[in-house]
Amino acid sequence: MAPGDSPSIADPRPRGRPRQFDERAALDAAIRVFWAAGYDGASIDRLCRAMRMPRASLYHLYGDKQGLFLAAIGQYVETRIVPVVAALGPCGTLAEDLAAFFEQVIALATADPGTPGCLISCVLADAAGANPAFRAELARRYDGMEARLAARFRAAGWDEAGETGAPAAAGLAAAVARGLMLRARSGAGAGELAPVARAAQAALLRPGAR
Repeated sequence: MAPGDSPSIADPRPRGRPRQFDERAALDAAIRVFWAAGYDGASIDRLCRAMRMPRASLYHLYGDKQGLFLAAIGQYVETRIVPVVAALGPCGTLAEDLAAFFEQVIALATADPGTPGCLISCVLADAAGANPAFRAELARRYDGMEARLAARFRAAGWDEAGETGAPAAAGLAAAVARGLMLRARSGAGAGELAPVARAAQAALLRPGAR
């Protein structure tokens, strides 16, 4: 080997990034750890094992555990929440789209016994108490969901001057969805949650509510 020739020079690697690094796969692994164990229960060592990366790489890419958690929240919204919201359409009547929305909420919350509930409504909400960044993120995610629901109510011709305006109806629907997630976190199955969702939908669409 000639002077100056070395494997590290001939085969450079991005600093802090493992070979064949797949960030989406790594974040999905982090999502599962946070979702299953909660923010406080997800140790750096456990996250590194799940993501298959050394501690130094995790800190280089995400700054710290909080940065990783916020990145995981972003991917969770993109891969899990966007399909739930998409059920609102408009694809059919308001009643049909609300039913589809709640079905998707329940499916997400109960599909995997190892990750019950919701990363936002359960884990982020639990971690947000004394953390300003997490509180801001929680408010942003809640506001986004309620804005999308309100838009669907308005698209159906919801009477803003009625007993319950579109923002209030959206807030109620979103609160029910979060409640379903929390009940799933405590062990409730889809069979227990579905009647609650149907009752909420009936209450929202009762004569006079709109």
